[in-house]
Amino acid sequence: MTAPTFSMHVSVEQARALFAGLLPAPPVTALALRDALGCTLGADLPALVSHPSATESALDGVACREADTLGAASAPVSLRVVGESRAGAPFVGEVQAGECVRIYTGAPLPAGTDAICPVEQLREEGNVVRLLRPARPGDVRPEGGDFHAGETVMAAGLRLTPARLALAAALGHAQVPVRRWRVALLSTGDEVVEPGQPLLPGQVYDSNRVGLAALLREAGCEVLDLGHAPDSPAALRERLNAAGGADLLLTSGGVSMGRYDFMRDLLLEEGEVAFWKVRMRPGGPALCGRWGGLPVFGLPGNPVSSLVVFQVIVRPVLTGEPLPTRQVTAATPFASLPDKTAFWRGVLTGDEVREYPRQGSGVLRSLSDADALVIVPEGQSVAAGERVDVALL
Repeated sequence: MTAPTFSMHVSVEQARALFAGLLPAPPVTALALRDALGCTLGADLPALVSHPSATESALDGVACREADTLGAASAPVSLRVVGESRAGAPFVGEVQAGECVRIYTGAPLPAGTDAICPVEQLREEGNVVRLLRPARPGDVRPEGGDFHAGETVMAAGLRLTPARLALAAALGHAQVPVRRWRVALLSTGDEVVEPGQPLLPGQVYDSNRVGLAALLREAGCEVLDLGHAPDSPAALRERLNAAGGADLLLTSGGVSMGRYDFMRDLLLEEGEVAFWKVRMRPGGPALCGRWGGLPVFGLPGNPVSSLVVFQVIVRPVLTGEPLPTRQVTAATPFASLPDKTAFWRGVLTGDEVREYPRQGSGVLRSLSDADALVIVPEGQSVAAGERVDVALL
């Protein structure tokens, strides 16, 4: 029997590296902020404006001259109110000695003033206010205190989180340049049925495609849904050929050792294979290669395996971010596997993690009920009380 020309039984780290080596550089395109969540910033982003755009108040009260209020350290000081300044409607004019302007949080500081006295330290008497303590210059936000126009605030390569999208808007950008993968998604298997349809004995609903599409969007990818293909080489070939225009084809099912694992056969016989099988559980049968030059990652059909392999191998490559982990204390033992890294589902309580009772790769609810994947390296069991790395779900 001829030895395979591709890698088999690779480590998780090797799988990531081989997969990354197949992918082209993602194209840079401009997206509206509402569509850019999870994407990677494709270029440095400068500030088009300063923020704050003017020196403004950090609280509600009166704006005044600090020098006029110093006597309030020993006795109340009275100032005459000559107007108000609020966000979007600043005071027009200049405040003179002995005067003040009612001001609200975020409102521009009027000309002639340099300090704020908070409303809690005021007593109102018609158009006069009595200050119970001196005003403070520190209660203002200086113009450009957050960032100045022209300053590069966000660097290329950042993942666009909700906070970063809000910052991009504050910088003055309605669109942002992003590196965004276009991923064609296909599920396979005669037993797979669209949710909502009648279910016959032995059939399952297509949960993989739903979960994977959500994970792809969460990772900032554009999803091209190829639907579902039955266990037929001809049908699979047709769907694979329909993935043109994508940067990556992601499939689930048909990559293990069975007679009807035709996704495996097509890639082995008519495509290219970079690796087959990863030393991990769940998710060992994963397959990666090319079809007509298009990178293909074949995930296992078991739902837990499919989603875990995506989280552990695919997502870090697509986002450019490592698998996020933290260290906690094992409240229960976690078994080792002699030749595989285990990713057991675990339930977190504070700084402790205990084993989820059902670890089968078909128990999809385990990924909903559990909080974390407990990472147990090859041949290294974890005893109760030991520290262990977990990836948060």
